[in-house]
Amino acid sequence: MPIEVLSNRADLISGGQALVTVHLPAGANPSSNRVALNGTDITGAFSVRPNGRYEGLVTGLVDGRNALTASMPGAAGSLTITNHPIGGPVFAGPQVQPWVCQAGAKDKQCNAPTTFAYQYKPAFAPNGGVGFAGLGGGVSNFQASPPPDGLVARTTTDQGVTVPYIVRIETGYVDRDQYQIAALFDPAKPWAPWAPQPGWNHKVLITHGASCGLDHTTGAAPDVVNDDGLSRGFLVMSTAADNAGHNCNIVTQAESLMMAKERVVEGYGEIRYTIGTGCSGGSLTQQQVANAYPGIYQGILPQCSFPDAWSTGQQLEDYVLLRRYFEDPSKWGLGVAWAPTQIAAVEGHPDHANVVELSTLYGPLPNPAASCAGVTAEQRWSESNPRGVRCALQDFMINLFGTRPQDGYAGRAYDNVGAQYGFNALKAGVITPAQFVDLNAAAGSHDINYGWQPGRVAADRPALANAYRGGAFNETNNMRDVAIIDLRGPDPGAFHDAYRAFAVRARLDRENGTHANQVIWEGFAPIIGDVNYTRLGLVAMDRWLSAVEGDRRPVPLSRKLIEDRPADVHDQCSDGLGQVIPGAAGEAACQAVVQLYTTPRVVAGSPLSTDITKCQLKPLVRSDYLPVEFTDAQWATLAHAFPGGVCDFSKAGVDQQPTLPWQTYQDGPGTGHPLGPPPG
Repeated sequence: MPIEVLSNRADLISGGQALVTVHLPAGANPSSNRVALNGTDITGAFSVRPNGRYEGLVTGLVDGRNALTASMPGAAGSLTITNHPIGGPVFAGPQVQPWVCQAGAKDKQCNAPTTFAYQYKPAFAPNGGVGFAGLGGGVSNFQASPPPDGLVARTTTDQGVTVPYIVRIETGYVDRDQYQIAALFDPAKPWAPWAPQPGWNHKVLITHGASCGLDHTTGAAPDVVNDDGLSRGFLVMSTAADNAGHNCNIVTQAESLMMAKERVVEGYGEIRYTIGTGCSGGSLTQQQVANAYPGIYQGILPQCSFPDAWSTGQQLEDYVLLRRYFEDPSKWGLGVAWAPTQIAAVEGHPDHANVVELSTLYGPLPNPAASCAGVTAEQRWSESNPRGVRCALQDFMINLFGTRPQDGYAGRAYDNVGAQYGFNALKAGVITPAQFVDLNAAAGSHDINYGWQPGRVAADRPALANAYRGGAFNETNNMRDVAIIDLRGPDPGAFHDAYRAFAVRARLDRENGTHANQVIWEGFAPIIGDVNYTRLGLVAMDRWLSAVEGDRRPVPLSRKLIEDRPADVHDQCSDGLGQVIPGAAGEAACQAVVQLYTTPRVVAGSPLSTDITKCQLKPLVRSDYLPVEFTDAQWATLAHAFPGGVCDFSKAGVDQQPTLPWQTYQDGPGTGHPLGPPPG
């Protein structure tokens, strides 16, 4: 008699409860069944529900292993449920310290009572009956001042159900951080996970925040009052940890989302599929989590996207080193001078302001002496406080990277040994041999404490391999089973370069032999592509996943995603204001407007995939530069700058390997290994 946990894997449950169904034998009398938890009868929690299942919400789980049994004449079943604290961790491993909880938290894990608030969309504006377009200024607090029925707008969901446009917002805490869940909710009617209100379509939309940061304090979940989703019947959820600007750690991003989805199933009901949406850091979270923890999302809508934090981090570090050289002519060799166009050719972007903005905002991420929320100046690492808290992203992610034996700090995956800055610009005749030699001799690197040093830096090992295995570099090898619509506009010098959508495409082609599960929508609107893309992307993604859901063929999901994609959901170009430019004209228009800039490492010879951080080396050979010729003195300087050789980008990177899905770090830093099959 099989027992099935519906709300999560049975070994990843958190918070002391789980939604469970017992599969009774055909024709069995449910009243004869008995269910026990750790030897205590809990049969009263179970019943044949309106959905036809013998189902119950099991509460009172203790931390650790729990024995759940079911028995009736002639049949029995058992299952071990492993419960974890609601404050975490579940699989992310030892939690970063120190950590500052929100005001009112009842313990050091930041736990607090779950609260509920209601908002509604008015049917009429007070200025003459014009309805509000969205949940903005027209939202009132439902609980404080319930409006008369006639003043509440109504919405018809994508299931054809018309309900009052009243939204309940649940706020709680998991994994030491806030989550929110918003759903169409009639306060006058009941809701149970086996009998949800008809306003929910059983789909989930996850919203995300922007940027990339490493706070040591509880944050606020991204906004869930999303009219595009709620009006159609989606349940909208988010976690503070899925806001990359608050938490750029892929492992805790995934853990918090998993825990919040468990809350959804236990409180609202089973989920058909989940879609992610978000720009910039929100796209970063979607793409790297989708690859390292497949199943969190079934579809993603990355906008102004980044593939992951760490291939972008390589670009940032290269920018910082190049700026140190380019912006200080005293570092230029005798007779060497740089024009702006030549600097741009090395950086891979025509606007140096783009380099300045991106590296100023995020260049300090590897710096342990940088400030981070929740850590005081006295607690923070410095040369005089070498055991202080290191506010560097790799230390924030120490469980994934592991520690260095020489100092106990987190290993770092950045490497620029053999990287020939400006190589393609040299071959194209844009920069001179003297400039190329001077730049590469002077570029240098940063040590583990972010102090500049001459010469290049090698990545720490095994941190480098851990970065690939753990998904810090998004290799996309697990993304064949997720639908992707990338929403993309031109970069106005604000570091959201369009090439990144095509970097993901290049990785998909390399790893999966196709990118047919990824669609790129380009448009003229800066960064976002089109003012309507967020809404239209959700509608298109919903149609796509609904078609896959209805495909009952016994074929792989990856094949269904390709074959069931609606014919009108394909690469496209928009004028930015809602008008799609069809065919070859659209392709040409977007190629002209949404230009594909690159990175210093691509200019150095890296493929567009941009996920080789430590290259394999080949000997320095003069014929590789023909028709460029160097003087003997210049060649000797190059040989000194590259004593082990230069990058051979025709080969995979050192330690580059597929991401292993669903790794756990519960055994400590650097011990990541796959969870293995779920208990059955």
